[in-house]
Amino acid sequence: MIAAIARRLPFFYGWLVVAVVFVTMAIGVNARTAFSLLFPPILDEFGWNRGVTAGAFSFGFLVSALLTPGLGRLMDRKGPVWVMELGALALAAGMVLATYATEPWHLYATLGVLVGGASVAVGYTGQGLYLPNWFVRNRGLAISIAYSGAGAGSILLLPYLQHLIATSGWRAACWTVAVVAIVLLVPLNLLLRRRPQELGLTPDGDSAAAALSRRNLTIVDPAWAAIEWTLARAMRTRRFWWIALASFGALFAWYAVQVHQTKYLLDIGFDGETAGWALGVVSLAGIPGQIVMGAVSDRVGREPVWTLGCLGFTLTYALLIGLAYVPSLILLWLMVLAQGTLGYAVTSVLSAVTAEVFEGRHFGAIFSTIMLAAIAGGAAGPYAVGVLHDLQGSDVPGFVLSGGFSLVSAAAIWMAGPRKVRRVGRP
Repeated sequence: MIAAIARRLPFFYGWLVVAVVFVTMAIGVNARTAFSLLFPPILDEFGWNRGVTAGAFSFGFLVSALLTPGLGRLMDRKGPVWVMELGALALAAGMVLATYATEPWHLYATLGVLVGGASVAVGYTGQGLYLPNWFVRNRGLAISIAYSGAGAGSILLLPYLQHLIATSGWRAACWTVAVVAIVLLVPLNLLLRRRPQELGLTPDGDSAAAALSRRNLTIVDPAWAAIEWTLARAMRTRRFWWIALASFGALFAWYAVQVHQTKYLLDIGFDGETAGWALGVVSLAGIPGQIVMGAVSDRVGREPVWTLGCLGFTLTYALLIGLAYVPSLILLWLMVLAQGTLGYAVTSVLSAVTAEVFEGRHFGAIFSTIMLAAIAGGAAGPYAVGVLHDLQGSDVPGFVLSGGFSLVSAAAIWMAGPRKVRRVGRP
């Protein structure tokens, strides 16, 4: 049946895959983010220690890191249907079982292990393991549209869950996420395949002849492209480590500002409503920002767009520091736009860069291992800024460090040089 649909819609099937990823990201990524909404009512009900309870979220981050390499191998062997369905079922099970929690460790096992583990399967890492295979000519645009589902979900799903928590309790919110995951994600993810060739299609829906011609025209380094890249072989190259460093630096900067921005704005005198608004608008601005910058990367290359994203984060930190001296709404708006429209562009090209350098049967294992560096950066950024605040009594040293990592990331992606392996844009 799926093959029949693909034959009737050869051009549009790839975009159908993008739509499925968009929906999956909207639910999967924000199911994990919903922990911040569940946290206060859980504390109020059980009176547990705040640090111990919050540790369930951090534990989920650790679980994600441990699962990532195996996830890539599973994708290479079984394909996205297995990975996505296991992720959706684990997410739903974690949410349902969390409603029966009576001890803190129950949250670690449910919202930590199950939901945290599921988020790496249905989120950025899992989708990046196969989605680049479906597009070459429009790879950046397709990935950016698909990933913008996370931002759309944060705008639509999270406020609804907050309303449910206020009116019906946190358990009702958990059940709602579980039901939505089963009803929407389980059937939709059956449409996915690792490569369009499995359905007799070609990337971008082009004819076979056009796809072959375009593939030949895009290869800049035939010797490199001819290698069958395995994880072990890739790890012996400098390009692998440059991409890993770029990924670490970008997510260091990204997660550090996400975690510390709201508290910082409160500390320098902004009210809670304004600080909360700023965080929400960043997600909103990230949707058109990702899509536009992803499309631009298909014309000018991945390195310039990655660099713009990193400079967006550097500008974000500079404006945050400036806001302490000039608490202007204009500067606040500029900070939000720099972070959302520019900074979030990094996600549009993260998997595309790796696909263009290490394309092949073992791409899943290679990309998932690089994502370990990204996850490490995402974990290290918030922690480092927090430690520096405790030592120095200010967020400024941590913000300077994070801005520095953004610049390191920008430099590293040029050293990796995906443009020297495969050309994007017009030949």
